[in-house]
Amino acid sequence: MYLIGGVVIWAMVTLLWLLSVRLRNVSIVDIFWGLGFVLVNAVYFTLGSGDRHRQWLLLVLASLWGLRLAGYLAWRNIGKPEDFRYQKFRQDYGAERYWWVSYFQVFLLQGVLMWLISAPLAAAMYCVPIEAVDGGIGFWGALKLAEIKDSYGLHWLDYAGIVLWGIGFFFESVGDAQLAAFKAKPENKGQVMDRGLWRYTRHPNYFGDTAVWWGFGLIAVSAGGYWAFLGTLLMTGLIIKVSGVALLEKSLKTQKPQYAEYIRKTSAFIPWFPRK
Repeated sequence: MYLIGGVVIWAMVTLLWLLSVRLRNVSIVDIFWGLGFVLVNAVYFTLGSGDRHRQWLLLVLASLWGLRLAGYLAWRNIGKPEDFRYQKFRQDYGAERYWWVSYFQVFLLQGVLMWLISAPLAAAMYCVPIEAVDGGIGFWGALKLAEIKDSYGLHWLDYAGIVLWGIGFFFESVGDAQLAAFKAKPENKGQVMDRGLWRYTRHPNYFGDTAVWWGFGLIAVSAGGYWAFLGTLLMTGLIIKVSGVALLEKSLKTQKPQYAEYIRKTSAFIPWFPRK
C-alpha cells in the first residue's frame, strides 16, 4: 500500500511538472504540497485495512490540514510572479535547460520527501496494534487481519495526537491569517511582525505545522506503526533546519535590521512569553 502511494505521488508530481513547464512557473509546486498529502492519504484510506475509527479520524484531520494549507498558498501565490528562489535557479541553470532540471531538482525531490513524510498516515491507515491480533505478531499486526474479532477502537495516544493536531492547526492557521492581515497594511511594509501569536514565537506557522505532524505520528504509534514516526522526525528536521526556520531567518536577518531585536526577545520556535 505504501509503495502504491509512492507511485501515485510520482504520477502527480510528474503531471504537475508538465503543467509548470507550460506555465513557466515552478511555484505551483508549493500549492501542491498540502494537496498532495490529502490525495495520497485518500489512497491509503481506500487501500488500508486498519481500524476504521482511526482511518476516518486521519482522513478528516489530514484533509483539513492539507486543504487549508493548499488554499492559503493558492490565495497568496496565484497571479503573482514565480518565487524568487525558482527564478534564481532558472537564471543559474539557464532557461533553455531548467525546464527539465526542475523535474529532478524540485518536483521529484518534493515527491520523494512527501512519500517518506506520509509514512505516519500510511501506518495509521494500515496497522493494527498487537493487542488486537490473536497470537501477537509484532508491529505489523495488520498482516493477520483475518484473525481480528472486533474493532480495536481508539487508544489514549490517538486522543493525545488529536490534541497536538488541534494545537498545531490553531497556530498554523491563525499565524498565517495574522501575518496576511499585517502585510495587507501599507504602513507595515518593511516592518517585523511581532503581534498576536508572533509575539510568543518567531514562527507560529512552522511550529503549528510541526505539532500537526507530531499528532499524526502519535496516532501512527497508537496503531502500532512505530517505524512510521521517522516521517514525523523528517518533517520536523526539514522545517527547523532546512527549508523552514533556518532558511527564512537567514534572509530576514539580511532584509530587516530590526529583526535582530525581535530575535533577542522572542522564542525561536516553541511558544513562550517574550523576554524583556
